Amino acid sequence: MRYLGFRGPGRLGTVLAVPALVVAALLAGLALTRGTAPPASAPPTTAPSTRSPSAPSPSGDAVEAVPEAASAPDDLPVVDYDPAPAGFPADPGTMDVDPLTEGLRPTRRIAAYDAPGGRPLAFLDPTIRGVELTLPVAQRRTGWVAVLLPSANRRLAWLPAGGWTTTDLRDQIVVERRAHRLTWYRDGVARRSWPVSLGRRGQETPLGRTFVLGRTTPTGAVYGGVDIYALGSIPDDLDAVPASLRGAHIGIHSWHHDGELGRSTTNGCVRLTRSAQRLLLAEVPPGSPVVVVDAIR
Repeated sequence: MRYLGFRGPGRLGTVLAVPALVVAALLAGLALTRGTAPPASAPPTTAPSTRSPSAPSPSGDAVEAVPEAASAPDDLPVVDYDPAPAGFPADPGTMDVDPLTEGLRPTRRIAAYDAPGGRPLAFLDPTIRGVELTLPVAQRRTGWVAVLLPSANRRLAWLPAGGWTTTDLRDQIVVERRAHRLTWYRDGVARRSWPVSLGRRGQETPLGRTFVLGRTTPTGAVYGGVDIYALGSIPDDLDAVPASLRGAHIGIHSWHHDGELGRSTTNGCVRLTRSAQRLLLAEVPPGSPVVVVDAIR
């Protein structure tokens, strides 16, 4: 999974530095074919509100107290491209296909906690390897917000007020493992759908909610000359992938041929056709939520 591993120095922003071409085998797995109709079953088109709780009523109801944020020690680890520190809470809505519609952008180094008023476990910087972070907002509590944690699977980080701004998120990618299908949604409406290749047995594409971390330009011909999307997720079993691919993230990318679409042949990545990947790169910005499910119910 080195491909998803923008492991070496370089840019991830519009562009993440990609280690050697070895990543190809690991995170490849999403071949898209143009013209495929969207699935019959689609996520709800109305997203649940992620905005702040409504203000107390004029009747004089008590205002909920804001849990105080404990001071964060200076020696806490910083969330980077390597696996995030342990201890962050599970995302209770990780299999929810309702779109997350708000993104958070750190404007300075901020502490990430395990709960509102809980323990600070790490710092989040405005960038990871030069790529500006946009983190989907998953929950809100009075004075606190929970975002999908990068470099981790199915985990949230709680952030107190201050040190960040928000932005609207219009796009969402849903991957169905049983159908080997990827669908792009905008404003809750399915726009395009394609067959994909996914992770093989023992290296399955991780389930749950994640997001587009950034894009990188590949160095090898195996990717068909098309940029790669690195996701916030990492392999579920870090030891199951080939040694040469360890340290990488799961990705969405094209391949030098389309002969494996609809099959489970990758090292965890989602692989699609070059035309489909180019369309996603043009339309879906970093920070957009991605959810991988077995099937849409």
